[in-house]
Amino acid sequence: MPGPLRLAVVGAGHFGRYHVLKAAAEPRVALVGVVDHDPAKAARVAAEGGARGLPDLDAALAAAEAVVVAASTRAHHEIGLRVLEAGRHLFVEKPIATTLAEADELIGRAAARGLVLQVGHLERFSVARSALARHVGRPVAMEFARLAPYRPRGTDVSVVLDLMIHDIDLALTLAEGAVARVEAVGRRVLSDTLDFAQARLAFAGGAVASLTASRVSPGVERVARLFDGAGSVAVDFVGRRLARFGRDGRHEESWHDADPLAAQLAAFVAAVRGEAEVVVDGAAGRAALAVALAVEQACLSDPSA
Repeated sequence: MPGPLRLAVVGAGHFGRYHVLKAAAEPRVALVGVVDHDPAKAARVAAEGGARGLPDLDAALAAAEAVVVAASTRAHHEIGLRVLEAGRHLFVEKPIATTLAEADELIGRAAARGLVLQVGHLERFSVARSALARHVGRPVAMEFARLAPYRPRGTDVSVVLDLMIHDIDLALTLAEGAVARVEAVGRRVLSDTLDFAQARLAFAGGAVASLTASRVSPGVERVARLFDGAGSVAVDFVGRRLARFGRDGRHEESWHDADPLAAQLAAFVAAVRGEAEVVVDGAAGRAALAVALAVEQACLSDPSA
């Protein structure tokens, strides 16, 4: 059996810290260090995982076999490319990059070097996603809402790339066919990027999806409603409840806390070790990004946005 995967984390912010803690708890991972533009923060977060802060990315690449990039979205391409060029496997938080050209370069470089590239679409590993897969056939209509109060974190990109992209990825995995048409409206409210967006996606297979994302809402709400030929399903992601109504009556279920971040890391380790296929590969990350960018473009085509 191979030894633990030597893993470094780049980015010691809110989500980077979670990656550090999960890496420290994963028995098949040896956390070799943490890098951040703030060395004191890197050292502080690394210590929580029983590791050390590293001075720069070069030090991380020298120590690691694989790297988690949890830095700001606009740094994903630059850092990810350096990771791949050094021959290290790459896990990059969503979105994979900020442009399709950047995404293509990361995907191409990983393929050329025979390296794993996994994108952090965390909802793929949630209990809610598994429940949806069990209870929904081919959907004809989907509604998603992902609402949250304002926090400055993440506002370097729009709410589409920050929040809606989770539900875009879910819609793409559930619907048949590519997205044929995108309509959207959005507004800047408290930041320099879109803080609210509502989109309608029409798929080539006939399904439609309505998606709403806001980071200027009074509270947190994450819900989905899906309709297929046999009935409807409603999911409350926060309350961890699902209800289905159809020809066979009403069915309800709930679930306890799970740990999708740990499951995501375990999947990455398995892919690096050649034990499983990559669950969310570069192509999947690119597909979600392409739709997100189309939604952004549709929103920004309105001068008042």
